[in-house]
Amino acid sequence: MNNQYCRVGTVTPITSGNQAISILEFRYNNFLEKAANVSSMDTHLGEFFRRKAQGIKKILEALS
Repeated sequence: MNNQYCRVGTVTPITSGNQAISILEFRYNNFLEKAANVSSMDTHLGEFFRRKAQGIKKILEALS
């Protein structure tokens, strides 16, 4: 009987694939849109989405 290794819980970095920039751009725009939609109702959640977008923007700038 051969050993089998479970890949559950393994993480593949987004920045290591061929489509990394397009995925990150999509997520960046998604977080900005969420921040704009939520900012009128909940400022803490809007700020959270803005910070996430800023983090993704830094990664995008490093890749470019």
